[in-house]
This record gives sequence, structure tokens and C-alpha cells, in this order.
Amino acid sequence: MEPIVLAYIGAALMVALPGIGSAFGFAICGNAAIGAMKKNPSKFGNYLILSAVPSSNGLYGFVAFFLILGGLVPDIGWVYAGAIFGSGLMIGLVAMFTCIKQAEICANGIASIASGQPVIGQTLMLAAFPEFFALLSLLGVILINAAF
Repeated sequence: MEPIVLAYIGAALMVALPGIGSAFGFAICGNAAIGAMKKNPSKFGNYLILSAVPSSNGLYGFVAFFLILGGLVPDIGWVYAGAIFGSGLMIGLVAMFTCIKQAEICANGIASIASGQPVIGQTLMLAAFPEFFALLSLLGVILINAAF
């Protein structure tokens, strides 16, 4: 196997895994929102905001991809190819799982809002904690890429 193949696999993981997590996260929240609209359809704006929160992590993978794009050259060395692969795996897994966990938090917030509790602000604050770890993984990609 050539080192460029390893680098391309890492680049694919950077985009694919966070995208999968965002899709699952949005589906979890979307399902909660549909159920909540049966109880309280007037709060659709709140449901929509909370449903969109897990989607942000998919963007981090896309940003990471653009950061390493210049390094995807045919004569890439094994060390840099390994760094790209490791970066892709890191941000891919972290962002994918944080999307899903954020969605669980937001889905519970959606259910609470439908029951009449004014908890959108508190839900957004709690959902920001998993987001922090996705941001840390993006920072890790930035720092690894800066080393080359």
C-alpha cells in the first residue's frame, strides 16, 4: 500500500464519521420533535433549534478535511500519511459519538419543552459540553497538521 492511500482513508474518515454522527443526531432530535409537536406544536422553533445542534459536529470534520487537503500529494511520506490517518480517526470518532450524545441531551430537552418546561437555554448549555470535546479534536487536527 502506498502512503497516499492511508492519507486518503484518514481524510475520508474526517468527513464520513462526523457526517454519519450528525445524520443520526438529527434523526434522534427530529423524531423527538415530531413526537413533541403532538403535545405542543407552538414550540416548533425551539424544537428546530435543538434538532440542529448535533449537526455542528459534522462541520468540524469538513473543516479538518480542508486543513489537511494541501498535504494530500502523491509523494507524501509515511509519517505524514499516518498523521493524517490518525487525525481522521480521532476527529471522526470523537465527532460522531459527540453528535449522538448531544442528540440525546437535545431530545430530552425537546420532550421537556413539549411538557411545558421552559428549558431551551439549559438544554443548549448542557449540549455544549459534548461539543467541547469535538472542538478539542479539531484543535488536535490543527496542531498535528501544524507539526508538518
